[in-house]
Amino acid sequence: MRRSNLSRRQKRKRKAILLLSISAVLLLVLIYLLISLYFKNHFYFHTEVNGLKVGRMTAEQAKEKIAEDVGDYLLTVYDRDGEKYHIMGRDIDNSYVPDGSLEKALKEQNMFAWIPSLFQENKIDVDTPMTFDSQKLAEAVTALPCFAEENVTKPVNAYIEEMEDGYAIVPEVQGNEMIPEEVIKAVEAAVTEGEGSVTLTDEAYRKPEILSDNKELVASLQRIEDCIHAEVTYKISDYDEKLSSDEILDMLLVGEDYSCSLDEKKLTDFVQRLASKYNTYADEREFATSSGDTVKIGGGDYGWVINKEREAEVLRENVLSGKAVEREPEYSQRAQVEGFEDIGKTYLEIDYTKQHMWYYEDGQMILESDIVSGNIATGNGSPDGIFKIVYKQSPAVLKGEDYESNVDFFMPFAYNVGVHDASWRTEFGGEFYKTTGSHGCINAPREVAETLYQRMKVDTPVVAYYREPVELTAENCKISNAYSYVEPPEEEE
Repeated sequence: MRRSNLSRRQKRKRKAILLLSISAVLLLVLIYLLISLYFKNHFYFHTEVNGLKVGRMTAEQAKEKIAEDVGDYLLTVYDRDGEKYHIMGRDIDNSYVPDGSLEKALKEQNMFAWIPSLFQENKIDVDTPMTFDSQKLAEAVTALPCFAEENVTKPVNAYIEEMEDGYAIVPEVQGNEMIPEEVIKAVEAAVTEGEGSVTLTDEAYRKPEILSDNKELVASLQRIEDCIHAEVTYKISDYDEKLSSDEILDMLLVGEDYSCSLDEKKLTDFVQRLASKYNTYADEREFATSSGDTVKIGGGDYGWVINKEREAEVLRENVLSGKAVEREPEYSQRAQVEGFEDIGKTYLEIDYTKQHMWYYEDGQMILESDIVSGNIATGNGSPDGIFKIVYKQSPAVLKGEDYESNVDFFMPFAYNVGVHDASWRTEFGGEFYKTTGSHGCINAPREVAETLYQRMKVDTPVVAYYREPVELTAENCKISNAYSYVEPPEEEE
């Protein structure tokens, strides 16, 4: 009987404990559910929205918190070099405009996961769109130090510049000049989204239009370099002459559009130097005579003459073509032989003082003869200088103001003065020329004149000289540029 009562009491006790446990569990479940229900409309305990603590706040309360914080809004603007500038929210009259982001974030929050949130932070980033005064924002942007004139380096295009040893491309300068409209646009976008910072891209900067790898710029430099290296080598016997790259560089002109031309004065000066060096026309020179001595003679019209106008024109074309050229100068008159000794070994030599002449072919004397030249006493002395046979005529009629003579062989070399036969003379040589000489021509025996006519070619050099000082005043001496020509004294009235 006693055991039965004990058993009943134990059963009741276990039942009470079970009921109590169930009640406790149910209470905890209820509390959990109630708290979970609370976090349906409230953020977890350790929640931060955009850095603001909003734990246990509703979406509306969080909005108010954000709205209060907007008054202290600060936008940091970073340029592409990492420098930073600030725009204050109060300077642009900004205000928060909720867009449902908080409600969405709260809705996405698992209300049943509030227990783990007790032990960890819950950070949420949401958009915090704002309105602002566009005019004030533009003013705030343009007032930033990066727009101050003293802080602005404008972009510079790449360009070609002359250096010490030629031309080269100077690279572009990017600079740091910002485009106000682009910066304003970037800042407006950041403020509208409530961003705390914005980094400016290259689109916000003015850019150089021409870069160092620009195809046209590179091609222009190549054209310039081609011109500089377009050496012109002149083919002139006994000489080594060329227009070098340094000389081309000195006279080269590069336009704003990088077109190439030559400085006309420097081009003309070079051609003049070329002509002065290589022209032998009327040059004074030492001549080794057939008598074994040396005389000084110049004047006349024989020798090399560079056509300066044509040479400048061709030289300009050569340089601007950008190619290396090897050629002879442009001549307006050529001598018989190139080089230092342009008279060569085939020539006619006339010694007026000795009244004798010699004719050489390829260095061999073919003939020599006494002559009678122009009458010194009457002012008809024959022209001295270095000439060339102009033409040959057989027969010929020689006419003057007071004479007319028929000759069989006439070979003029100085205006209307030449070598011819003189059948009316029986003697040659001596000093006849001083008183009874010709009107200027060189009289020779007929057989000598005939041989000379048959063998001597047109353009053969003629070297004619006096051994003593003379003054030639005849018009033919003036016209033929005689070495001893002097202006006749003016006649007294």
